[in-house]
Amino acid sequence: MISKTMQDALNAQINAEQYSAQLYLAMGAHCDVRSFRGFAHWLRIQAGEETTHALKLIDFLLERGGKPSLAAVAAPPPEFGGVIQVFEQALKHEQGNTARIHALFQQAREERDHASEIALQWYVTEQVEEESTISRIVEHLRAVGDQGGGIWYLDSRMAKRGKE
Repeated sequence: MISKTMQDALNAQINAEQYSAQLYLAMGAHCDVRSFRGFAHWLRIQAGEETTHALKLIDFLLERGGKPSLAAVAAPPPEFGGVIQVFEQALKHEQGNTARIHALFQQAREERDHASEIALQWYVTEQVEEESTISRIVEHLRAVGDQGGGIWYLDSRMAKRGKE
């Protein structure tokens, strides 16, 4: 059986994962409107991953006898700036996700909830990958700038995510 405090914390993280999905969908649409279909594709796949993360937490809660409590998901901002700014904001968002996951992990450790700690280890590792991947994208975008052929080349590379 999972504690009420851990259940509540996991439910908050489920909501945060669902917000991440909405955010990445909005960012993807923002890129698509500006004809950056490759970046839009990459962000849509990212939105799907975030939904998968939320579902994984829901399944874990249910396996532990907990009760998922889904909340309304806040609307993401309507504008994000250029592609570089989109991915800088995505990186900042993932850094916030990492902080939330670390706090959850610490809570599990303090409660001596070994099952939650083990389940959350996957998320700790996943956040390392998320931040690393988006950091590299930001570095590449900053290197080529938001004008000229370089950004269109990167856009074409982003379109290959999930097709390799």
